[in-house]
Amino acid sequence: MTEIQRQPVSSSDIASIGYDATTETLEIEFKATGVYRYFSVPKNVWEELARTPSPGKLFRQHIKGKYAWEKVGRD
Repeated sequence: MTEIQRQPVSSSDIASIGYDATTETLEIEFKATGVYRYFSVPKNVWEELARTPSPGKLFRQHIKGKYAWEKVGRD
């Protein structure tokens, strides 16, 4: 898979987020545990995550446990 460019976010849990619209892959870098990819994430979920003032809360409510994921590293 190609590299996903991430942008920093203001969050106590999340350092940065990125999205590949072609593959519907969301990438999240967590401050404590590293980088994870979430698969088949609709674009509207990404857009909501990118603009919310509370990315950690949105992640817990709308992403965690709802999409297949893999840990891709600690960078």
